Amino acid sequence: MSDKQIAYAPFHAINQFMLDEFRQQVIRAVLSNLEMLPVGRRKAILGLIKKSVNIPGFRDASQAPLAVKLRGVERAFEKSPDMAAQVLMAWSELKPELGLQVYTLLTGRGWEVLPVETDRTRLPGFLPEWPKGEDYDTLDADFSEQFPQAEVDAYDFRLMVVWVSGRLPYNTN
Repeated sequence: MSDKQIAYAPFHAINQFMLDEFRQQVIRAVLSNLEMLPVGRRKAILGLIKKSVNIPGFRDASQAPLAVKLRGVERAFEKSPDMAAQVLMAWSELKPELGLQVYTLLTGRGWEVLPVETDRTRLPGFLPEWPKGEDYDTLDADFSEQFPQAEVDAYDFRLMVVWVSGRLPYNTN
């Protein structure tokens, strides 16, 4: 075994990089489209909601109306690496074309990334470094050049870069 250890940031560390409004948008998209997710993902999210979200008047918070449930899930997303991982994985499963485009972009630039269909919730968290010389501006420009027809929100693109790469831009060198 080597002396070098890999340090991971827990999945909920993503909150340091997300605007509150965008986090709410991601969570709303997932909760509004639960029926479109694979059964295992839907069950995992509903189980986490039932276990970690408390809504007065509901024994099972997963049964609460979306508007009521949203804030509780957001609080859990901010504190729980499991909730953050499941919501982000679900979000990425709702955007398969963007995931594939980002995977193509990153691998084309020499990033080491797992296949796009990999269940990243099984990983210990995010790596805290990006490859040397990489930043959002460079990736944005390359993405626009490679996929000129793609109409993608900048925040969606950047979150997908983080999710597919499994890396947070703490240290961009």
